[in-house]
Amino acid sequence: MRKTVIALSLLVASPFALADSFKLTSPDIKPNSVISNEQVFNGFGCTGNNISPALSWKNPPKDTKSFALLVHDPDAPTGGSGWWHWVVINLPASASSLPSGAGKSDGSAALPGSTQITTDFGGPGWGGPCPPIGDKPHRYNFTLHALKVDKLELPAGATAALAGYMINANSIGKASLTGLFGRQK
Repeated sequence: MRKTVIALSLLVASPFALADSFKLTSPDIKPNSVISNEQVFNGFGCTGNNISPALSWKNPPKDTKSFALLVHDPDAPTGGSGWWHWVVINLPASASSLPSGAGKSDGSAALPGSTQITTDFGGPGWGGPCPPIGDKPHRYNFTLHALKVDKLELPAGATAALAGYMINANSIGKASLTGLFGRQK
């Protein structure tokens, strides 16, 4: 009985104990469903509109001081590193959503105080799906991290990998959503 009480106490005290209630959703991307042409990249042979999806979240950990968003394709044929499609840091703790189009590369639609990190497309902002023709549909993992710091201090020109490292080092909870996209021709 004592071991059970101790285990339950540790679970309740853990910052990840309520992680199941922290949710990330999108009216534009249904979980494990095909991403629409609205979000698909416009380049590399793709002809989408390259508009970042609307996202919303609820029930972050109570000690959240800011948020960071990582959008990654682990299926990209890059030798194992995948492909970073969007990285946003320093989203304020008061935020609970990003509107459609918030990922403009010039930052004009970004939430005040937030910073978009350079992606694998070579610049900041949203870069939509555009996998190679004939690949199986790729997974696009949207992961919103609740952070224990007000702001991540990253050097100018920081890579998505460095941002991801700092995000994970300061994460107290995360919520995820996965969309799919493939090209046959």
